[in-house]
Amino acid sequence: MQKSKLTLYIFVALILGVIAGYLYNVYVINAINTRMSSADVAIKKIDTRLAGLDSTAIAYKNFKIQRATQVSLRKVADDQREDKLEGFNILSKIFLNLIKMIVGPLVFSTLVVGVAKVGDIKAVGRIGGKTLLWFLSATLVSLLLGMLLVNLFQPGTEMHLPLPDSHLSTGIKKTGISLKDFVDHVFPRSFFEAMTNNEILQIVVFSIFFGIATAAIGEKGEIVIKAMDAIAHIILKITGYVMMLAPLAVFGAITAIIAKQGLGILSTYAIFIGEFYFSLTVLWMVIIFAGFVVLRKRVFSLVGKIKDAMLIAFSTSTSEAAYPKVLLELERFGCNNKIVSFVLPLGYSFNLDGSMMYMTFASLFLAQAYNMHLSVGQQVTMLLILMLTSKGVAGVPRASLVVIAGTLPMFNIPEAGLALIIGIDPLLDMGRSATNVLGNAMATAVVSKWENELSEEQLVN
Repeated sequence: MQKSKLTLYIFVALILGVIAGYLYNVYVINAINTRMSSADVAIKKIDTRLAGLDSTAIAYKNFKIQRATQVSLRKVADDQREDKLEGFNILSKIFLNLIKMIVGPLVFSTLVVGVAKVGDIKAVGRIGGKTLLWFLSATLVSLLLGMLLVNLFQPGTEMHLPLPDSHLSTGIKKTGISLKDFVDHVFPRSFFEAMTNNEILQIVVFSIFFGIATAAIGEKGEIVIKAMDAIAHIILKITGYVMMLAPLAVFGAITAIIAKQGLGILSTYAIFIGEFYFSLTVLWMVIIFAGFVVLRKRVFSLVGKIKDAMLIAFSTSTSEAAYPKVLLELERFGCNNKIVSFVLPLGYSFNLDGSMMYMTFASLFLAQAYNMHLSVGQQVTMLLILMLTSKGVAGVPRASLVVIAGTLPMFNIPEAGLALIIGIDPLLDMGRSATNVLGNAMATAVVSKWENELSEEQLVN
């Protein structure tokens, strides 16, 4: 499949997915959604009555039984809806599983080759230092920009959203900032466990050790480097085959989202969605401008080359799905493969610019929805906490929500408030995933330029 055709097919799949999703929502899913809404209304009325009753009263027990019945009806309807959408979800599931199948081996093989080719620890440290400098700067800018724009737009106060019930569960397991948990997340107990679970940060840590050791043993290490290089090229060839399924995956993912939520979700939360995407656009301009300072006019060529990868990330709501494609395009852009193999995997753990912006934007949006005023000091504290807790977060759907869920209680913002944005999170996740791809590609190209390892573009079909 030619590159230009892939872009066209993905765009066509996006449009067809929206149309198919709308039709499927109207003629198949809408009736189920109506039953779920009726159950939600009934549950809320029962909860209101329960609040004013003695727990030992007979009426209280009767209402509890009625509530359990409504919860059961809602669960049945929810299961039916998922069954109806299963066929569309399978299309994207196949693609994502195939991508996950190759991401771990690809990160390991390319990073080992990259570190081993860099050679000595001093060079690794120099490149790593420049990389982390860019990552930390980009993270701070993304978080700060999110904080400034959400305070400017005040989307929470404009929408006048109702407060969720205090008992409402979001179904999201929150994450804390325990030092022990952080260490466990960074340093692998088993390389094979890390590969099995696609723990990119753990794979990166092991790969760096492995690459440095490979370079240190001299001639014997040359055999390993050649083998790893060959494995990386084989996996990249597999990537080309997998990418042929991208349009089908895009169609399935978009159809499922629209069919489940309906086009109405766009208008219901139009203010919040519009302001968040405007904020992402501002972040894109900042990232591209920063890249322009270093890369000059070539920055626009880079954006053009990674547009397919960004579309894949946008459509599947995961930047991880675009990893193999980004790696290929960066090498075609002229980045030395040792720099790409070193910087890009690190970026997927430390440089998720779109997710960073979303974390402050969504957290402060929820505070506004509750009419809670957070001082500038509190907001800056939240920003720093999010910066620490987010490192190593996977580039997969809803990962940002997990971090937010762990941060909200620190500022007495009810975690149940996430129920306000869970419904539209897939739409927001699409934008931030595409932004993550842009940020990581730009970081890799900039570091390549700083290291004088950026050549002319390769004319590859």
